[in-house]
Amino acid sequence: MTAAAASHAPVPMGSVATGPPERRGLTRDGVRLLAVRPGSLTSARFRDLPDLLEPGDLLVVNTSATLPARLTARRADGSPTPLHVSTTLDDGSWVVEVRRPDDDGPETRLEPGTALYLPGGVRLVLRAGFPDPGTPERLWRAHATPAVAVPAYLARHGEPVRYGYLTAPVALADVRNVYATEPGSAENASAGRPFTDRLLVRLMARGVPVVPLVLHAGVSSPEVYEPSAPERYRVPEVTARLVTATRDAGRRVVAVGTTVTRALETVTGEDGVTRPGEGWTDLVLGPERPARAVTGLLTGLHAPEASHLQLLRSVAGGDLVARAYRAAAEGGYLWHEFGDSMLFLP
Repeated sequence: MTAAAASHAPVPMGSVATGPPERRGLTRDGVRLLAVRPGSLTSARFRDLPDLLEPGDLLVVNTSATLPARLTARRADGSPTPLHVSTTLDDGSWVVEVRRPDDDGPETRLEPGTALYLPGGVRLVLRAGFPDPGTPERLWRAHATPAVAVPAYLARHGEPVRYGYLTAPVALADVRNVYATEPGSAENASAGRPFTDRLLVRLMARGVPVVPLVLHAGVSSPEVYEPSAPERYRVPEVTARLVTATRDAGRRVVAVGTTVTRALETVTGEDGVTRPGEGWTDLVLGPERPARAVTGLLTGLHAPEASHLQLLRSVAGGDLVARAYRAAAEGGYLWHEFGDSMLFLP
């Protein structure tokens, strides 16, 4: 297989993490970590991260906490179907993904006006596709009656989003990062899952500051490869200031995951200055819009053709990403949110 094709190859047989690493006898920070540089590929454990960074590097994390965003809805005929709540909009509308009754992918044969009946007496009516109202395929803008406070409602009636490659349900604690403080994501910002309290202390003792931002991640079905829909974010002043100062000092800005990268790049101008900001981002990184702020990236392993891979290439370059994925496939690394990790450094 050529390097150019490696990151497009199917996930190798037996290389999907089917549950949290704790069920495999590992600690959170015991998963494997492939350190990827232009001149070398080094296999380590996630707990070795402080040794792979240098004093003065900056680590940026997403402190959004995962909601139990999966509900069981009922159609007009009473038949059950899974429903994933992706986000809520400023006008109170919900953005949802209706799954097929067997949960084998999104239901794409729905029409505007379809009503779904949720636990607790909530009626949800699909209004239009999201973000493009004219092409409803996977995500829908929907109206709920009566109006409810969505985080509290999901806490009472929901469970974590899960997909078919997981062999058992997962608990909310399994899909929350140790530094998560602000509930709002439909799916976990899973690049940060392997962090532990002790590892964060070791990083700070190493001279690697850890600073926060928030991006509430929506639902991104593994069966449909598409750019991320608009997501709500907030980059605080202290984080923006330290990102710019780190770059100016010639040190590395390492984003923990694609969500952090998306938020930072949204508020970084052509002048290379990162500024505080908040709102909704629909930024898609790629050849026409390479990364400006992020120079290193800590990430999980993504399925072929996922839009996350395009973002990885914008930070690390297509050849290096392809080499890394080929090495991961050959080395038996595990894919998806409970799998192993990669660290891309310049």
